[in-house]
Amino acid sequence: MGARGNGSDLDTPVFQQAIDKLAEQGGGRIHVPAGKYVIGTIKLKSGVELYLDDGAELLGSLSLQDYARDIEGAVEAPEFNPCLIYAEQADNLSLCGPGCVDGRGTREHFPPGSRGQKLLRPMLIRFVRCRNVRFEDVTLRDAGAWCTHLVECDDVTIRGVTIRSRVNVNNDGFDLDGCANVLIENCDLQTGDDAICPKSTTLKMCENIRVRNCRISSNTAAFKCGTSSRGGFHNIRFSHCQIHHSRMGVIKLLIVDGGTMENVEISDLEMVDVEGPIFIRLGNRGRPYDVPMTQIQHANAAHEGVPPGRLRNIHIHDIDAMVTSDDRSRWGIMITGIPGHCVEDIRLENVKISFPGGGTVEEAKRVVPEDETRYPEQFFFGVLPSWGAYLRHIRGIRFHNVHLTTRQPDARERLCLVDVEDFTEENPQQP
Repeated sequence: MGARGNGSDLDTPVFQQAIDKLAEQGGGRIHVPAGKYVIGTIKLKSGVELYLDDGAELLGSLSLQDYARDIEGAVEAPEFNPCLIYAEQADNLSLCGPGCVDGRGTREHFPPGSRGQKLLRPMLIRFVRCRNVRFEDVTLRDAGAWCTHLVECDDVTIRGVTIRSRVNVNNDGFDLDGCANVLIENCDLQTGDDAICPKSTTLKMCENIRVRNCRISSNTAAFKCGTSSRGGFHNIRFSHCQIHHSRMGVIKLLIVDGGTMENVEISDLEMVDVEGPIFIRLGNRGRPYDVPMTQIQHANAAHEGVPPGRLRNIHIHDIDAMVTSDDRSRWGIMITGIPGHCVEDIRLENVKISFPGGGTVEEAKRVVPEDETRYPEQFFFGVLPSWGAYLRHIRGIRFHNVHLTTRQPDARERLCLVDVEDFTEENPQQP
């Protein structure tokens, strides 16, 4: 191929010429041998497989000048517009092999800036409106922002991928934005932000997503649907995963920008050293995503115009979790809609969760704010008046073999129900 691979000289032109030539010939494999290849943005094209040998490292340039500007950006976070590997309206793409893509995206190299003046930081990968995409066996490391952003991509397989990215803020793993027919399996993910995040900033629904047999550790959520929910979610499956050290929640199912979430199954999970095992929120932020904009998290955030959506038919079963934290605002199951817009048809079965305990009489009297338009994080609601589950604005919820315990005495109730219709519980404790 002619790339230097010496860890210092910029190899972007050589890679791009090889991609362009192969695409003109109808596609094929670019074999990258061991070496350290410094690149800015490269654009993959239809039919091209980028195969990284063991010892092959694609290193992100430390200069933003080497990242393309003529690419479609990230409407939810425009400061993440630069990216290392990009594709748009391409079919039959692959990034495979035991090698590594290393963004070198530390805070030192790409500082995030302040809320008032956010600075550009590159993602590792962004594919836009592509089909038949495959990632296999590759390692993704140290992104400046999100690792992998797939926008309106269909028929995607992600298998055996390793992510190690905890060097900057917003270090998500896989962001699936309006994607369909996605399989993620046998991956090992350690991320600074949400590890796997189906989302929907466009009107295209995110549907037929299957995640299974993964090991996940995240400084925030292991699996989050949302926050962006404009097009909605349908047929989502997350199962047979081991989750450890997820410090801002494990499962988050969020509809706050309109759209409908339905037919979601979460099952067969082992959670160790986690906070907030289950957080389900129907809110009313109402963001349209017509123009690039950044998140607003404060309590008095204004409604942004889109009417509330729907959240229904959620089945969560066969969960074993150990919650560990000194911050009680990060405990408990929380499932809540808003006045006049209820979460519907929720089933929890064969769920076993151990909580630390230690809640006080004063905490048991707390009135939880509605915060209808605020960015949805469980701890924003404060310490809940129940240690096990807080249920509000729900129509139809069933608990079967839901075994919740505390390791120390707790003055709060096990369950707190507010504006809940048709709640049933069977076999609340198991021997």
